[in-house]
Amino acid sequence: QVQLVESGGGLVQAGGSLRLSCAASGRTVSDAVMGWFRQAPGKEREFVAAITRGGELYYADSVKDRFTISRDNAKNTVSLQMNSLKPDDTAVYYCAKSPRTAFFAPRHYVTNQNSYGTWGQGTQVTVSS
Repeated sequence: QVQLVESGGGLVQAGGSLRLSCAASGRTVSDAVMGWFRQAPGKEREFVAAITRGGELYYADSVKDRFTISRDNAKNTVSLQMNSLKPDDTAVYYCAKSPRTAFFAPRHYVTNQNSYGTWGQGTQVTVSS
């Protein structure tokens, strides 16, 4: 049974940075698609970033060039470095793991939350103006 635990959220001023981390137990993060999603109050959960087994990186347009997803196989973690944060980035951020073990995955797959079977509990990110 895979478990995902996010950490690193908090309160930051606009323009600041945060680094989220997702620790996995039970299975390694290197053998599947790993994604980050977020949900702001009153809004639906949306895709943020993903990394495939083969190392492809995908980002939502709203975070591209500001956020970076990475994977540390030795520590079995996936991280999301968030720079130049904006108030619109305020949300609960979730880490997710897909059962897909293929090396590569198309964008329409990694951006679809239904592609992921395991979710963390979420970590709150609040960006003040």
